[in-house]
Amino acid sequence: MAHDVAALAKELTAMAAADHQSSVHANSDDPAEQLAWRRLTARHGDRLGEIMDECGWPTADMVGEDAARAAWLIAQHADRQLDVQRRALRLMQQAVSAGAARPRELAFLHDRTRVNEGRKQTYGTQIAGVKDGAPVPWPCEEPERMDELRVEVGIEPFDEYIAKFSMA
Repeated sequence: MAHDVAALAKELTAMAAADHQSSVHANSDDPAEQLAWRRLTARHGDRLGEIMDECGWPTADMVGEDAARAAWLIAQHADRQLDVQRRALRLMQQAVSAGAARPRELAFLHDRTRVNEGRKQTYGTQIAGVKDGAPVPWPCEEPERMDELRVEVGIEPFDEYIAKFSMA
């Protein structure tokens, strides 16, 4: 199993590197670049589904910190595969409850999945667009509690978070 785990860790980190390299095309004006991004994330989502079938959620204890983060990124970007996102969310929730995954990453996946389902997000991690140079989140269930909820899972307050993206 040790060899398989090492190979899995290597595969996950390679998938995340490809994702990172290709993500600049996600919102490209070129339809061919957008299509390439969608195909990549779909292939990765399919593979993550197989990995979850084989061994559940790939935690840091199982595959190492980098590969576990890679698995989360792949789930996060499986936007057209809600079944994969929902399953990853369930497995990741169990891992967080067991202390084997990060609440911060779970919060991002939770919001991403809710937005993809057409529901309001909880933590304000998903940005809908930019208005007057400032990022605007997708609608939130309890906008007045958003920062309180963010702190509980280790995410900086919304104003600090969006300052990173501001078009100043």
